[in-house]
Amino acid sequence: MNSTALLIAYLEANPHTIGKVVDFNPIADCLYHFDLTAANAELNAETFGDTEKFSSWIDEKLLVNNCKYGIGGYMEYRTIYSRSAHFDTEDEPRRLHLGVDIWAKAGTSVYSPLQGKIHSFNDNNNFGDYGPTIILAHNLDGLKLYSLYGHLNQESLCGLSVGMPVNSNQKIGEFGHINENGHWPPHLHFQLMFDMQGKIGDYPGVCRYSEKDMYIKNIPDPQLILQFTKAVNE
Repeated sequence: MNSTALLIAYLEANPHTIGKVVDFNPIADCLYHFDLTAANAELNAETFGDTEKFSSWIDEKLLVNNCKYGIGGYMEYRTIYSRSAHFDTEDEPRRLHLGVDIWAKAGTSVYSPLQGKIHSFNDNNNFGDYGPTIILAHNLDGLKLYSLYGHLNQESLCGLSVGMPVNSNQKIGEFGHINENGHWPPHLHFQLMFDMQGKIGDYPGVCRYSEKDMYIKNIPDPQLILQFTKAVNE
């Protein structure tokens, strides 16, 4: 079996080991599915190019739809990355989103869904980047899995050390404000990887579309861990 199949088999056999990433209550909380592709005519360059306007747009969508959380993004081709030179390359710009974004208010608590340890952490302080980032390492009966948490607040990095143990459902951080999270509307970038490929404190969350087949082998769908209910507008 490939790594994704092994992960699915482990999670199906050990459902009790899966904790939460955020305090989502499937009974009381509604999810809003954000479409950040060119197909969404509501979201234009004037809006997503201005962090304050973009943040207000996100907040308004959640408010109007009575949703505490928004979600979306796994393997989604997004035009919004044209807002930052961080995603530009000479031959082909990076536009394919590799993780899942969970949109909510700054200060929203973030938890480790699995037992593990601190692999690495860093403040990736570039416009459009992750900002404060934590990466955890997990051992699932011999299957290595890494989970990445991007766009946190600065306090999330305080007191951390490589190798520090982390329990399932342990709080590890909070959503950052726009002035500390890479200049994005408050949200969490949650991503899974089987191989860190030697990277420390960072791993691509957006790639070139031509690299999709390569990355999808290393990055399974975060919904395998999140197990969120269907969004209200799906």
